[in-house]
Amino acid sequence: MSDELAALDATEAARWVREGRVSPRELVDGAIARIEKLNGPLNAVITPLFEAARSAADAALPDGPFRGVPFLLKDLDALSAGEPFHAGMAFLKQADYRPGHSSYLTEKYRDAGLVTVGKTNTPELGLQVTTEPDAYGPSRNPWNTEYSTGGSSGGSAAAVAAGMVPAAHASDGGGSIRVPASECGLVGLKPSRGRVSLGPEYGDYWDGLVISHVVSRSVRDTAGLLDAVAGEMPGDPYTARPPIRAYVDELTREPGRLRIGLMTRSPAGAPDCDAECVGAVEATGRLLESLGHDVSIAHPDALDEHIRLVAGFSVVVGCWTAKALDYWGEEIGRPILAEDVEPGTWSIAQRGRELSANQYLANADWLHAWSRRMAAWWAGGFDLLVTPTLATPPPRIGELRGISDDGRSAEEKIFGLISFTPQFNVTGQPAISLPLAWSENGLPIGLQFVAASAREDVLLRIAAQLEQAQPWADRRPAHWSGSQVAG
Repeated sequence: MSDELAALDATEAARWVREGRVSPRELVDGAIARIEKLNGPLNAVITPLFEAARSAADAALPDGPFRGVPFLLKDLDALSAGEPFHAGMAFLKQADYRPGHSSYLTEKYRDAGLVTVGKTNTPELGLQVTTEPDAYGPSRNPWNTEYSTGGSSGGSAAAVAAGMVPAAHASDGGGSIRVPASECGLVGLKPSRGRVSLGPEYGDYWDGLVISHVVSRSVRDTAGLLDAVAGEMPGDPYTARPPIRAYVDELTREPGRLRIGLMTRSPAGAPDCDAECVGAVEATGRLLESLGHDVSIAHPDALDEHIRLVAGFSVVVGCWTAKALDYWGEEIGRPILAEDVEPGTWSIAQRGRELSANQYLANADWLHAWSRRMAAWWAGGFDLLVTPTLATPPPRIGELRGISDDGRSAEEKIFGLISFTPQFNVTGQPAISLPLAWSENGLPIGLQFVAASAREDVLLRIAAQLEQAQPWADRRPAHWSGSQVAG
């Protein structure tokens, strides 16, 4: 029955539990069996929590909307009291670090009835766009194991794409939900800034660039899980404007005739976009026109300030990485040294330490002004921007790991790959990657849709419309619960 259960999304699995067709224990046992079967070649789940999951499934679970549904936590940005937390870092793994409290988000997942069966692989501190940490080795793409899953939520994406669980926690500071969703053929929504609390650990993280949600195989799971976890928590410094109605209710509402801009080239200063990704945007534009939308080639002029934007983004990441190493040193009880982390991580932190407070604040002012220039495009009448999620199809394992000791040798390639995603962490706008295209060699190509701030409702309506017009649910990767083959 495990293979049959693998095909259920979280919404349907929860319905089966409510109707008595399956028990939470059966769902959990099925997920564990699939992880044991598939995880070897994929290396998606790094911390099994099987016995705790079975005990939770046998107990009185909260009567939430996803009661009994198996779930995975990314080993970053969501703490679970008493359970291993390593953030992709070898020295935390060696120290067997376990937090003494849970994040608000983790508690909300439990209140929704989800049962965590394990934790997923992530690059060190989530800093890379491929999931290949020294601490655990690479996660591999279920569509072809020679290729990357993306990062930093690559373990979660591999697990969901392979059918181990229907949805998994993911987080995004520069594309880390959308990138793995694109490379693994999933739905990946980065919510608006402040939509999901980062507490109690943080008021914001990376100056508001980071936010958590999930990767999933269906739009309704993405919407329903956002309903379950969204909302202000005590002490949050800010929160996104509340929605008018539940997000799942948006899925049955017509999007209306939307004004949509297509970006069919890379931002000025970024490497050229791969022809297959350009073709995917053009085909999506034709599909949107057939659905009655007003589509044109258009994008915010500010997107072409790419080189300056990358520099500004890097300032934030560098300073916060330096702070993170100091924090973990305090937690472990000794300073973190260069030999404790990967060379790229150390280089990023060192560059952050070279900056003054005045430089950091001046950079923040520039990013805020740039965000206003971006927002003007949506305020001027456009409802959506459509881009490739990534500028190329998934890269091979190892291609993005060639970082020299100064951390710079792969930067151009990395920022070329993600030339469409970090912008919307800076602006705080919601953006979603949808699995609408595949490359000639059978790898997924995601399309990114970006709405104005706090307009997840617009994204979910158009996503539901496209899911119906061009379904992806029946596509299966080579490594799937019922048909494991060589990648």
